[in-house]
Amino acid sequence: MMRSLWTAASGMTGQQFNIDTISNNLSNVNTTGFKKNRPDFEDLLYQTMRVAGTPATEVTLVPTGIQVGHGVKPAATQKIYTQGALQSTGNVSDMAIEGEGFFRVLLYDGTYGYTRDGAFKIDSNGQIVNNNGYKLMPEVILPEGFQNDSLTISKDGRITAKVGGSDDILEVGQLELYRFVNPTGLQAIGENLLKVTNASGEAISGRPGFEGMGKVIHKFLEMSNVSVVQEMVNMIVAQRAYELNSKAIQTSDSMLATANGLKR
Repeated sequence: MMRSLWTAASGMTGQQFNIDTISNNLSNVNTTGFKKNRPDFEDLLYQTMRVAGTPATEVTLVPTGIQVGHGVKPAATQKIYTQGALQSTGNVSDMAIEGEGFFRVLLYDGTYGYTRDGAFKIDSNGQIVNNNGYKLMPEVILPEGFQNDSLTISKDGRITAKVGGSDDILEVGQLELYRFVNPTGLQAIGENLLKVTNASGEAISGRPGFEGMGKVIHKFLEMSNVSVVQEMVNMIVAQRAYELNSKAIQTSDSMLATANGLKR
């Protein structure tokens, strides 16, 4: 059986994986804090039919070898952590990160999740939580009777508000951000959350705006960094590559049919 059938089949499988990744990017084009994924590919093993440097005569060597590849496979999917556009919301519990860093939330199992999604809420206990009720860490509990419209979050993460009927502005909390040596090593678990892995390294905490951390922008949200135009171009390229690999299979089949028809 012709080697090219299996080689082209691996190409079709690879482009299907490419389309799957592009589709996920496009489906999250309006997801707050979403970072697009990029698929990386690598070639498969080669069959070496002649090794370069093989003696040709007593005084000469073969300058190049003969190798035949066996196709392609997905090697990795990498999140691209470029800054997304900032959108003004006017909501006092919304915040965006401009620069490097993640918010940390406490999951139900006691572990931590990290996110760029700053669409937080204030629950009945005055705690700042995300859309699924996970508490922002370090824990922020707003005092009873605080004036909602006076709540302010500075670029360095200081949370201030007026309490009761007083005109005095009190500091009621301090935000921290977290960054990683290798953020692409974080594991996406859905719900706009990422978890630490051995590849990402441990979280490095810091105050917003200091020691390489990004700044917190109050009453804004960071939108997805997916470029629809770029993803559509990638989709066209993937589609054409898929078609080319299918043509290679058809051509191999035609050649086999020709060989099969030599004897009648």
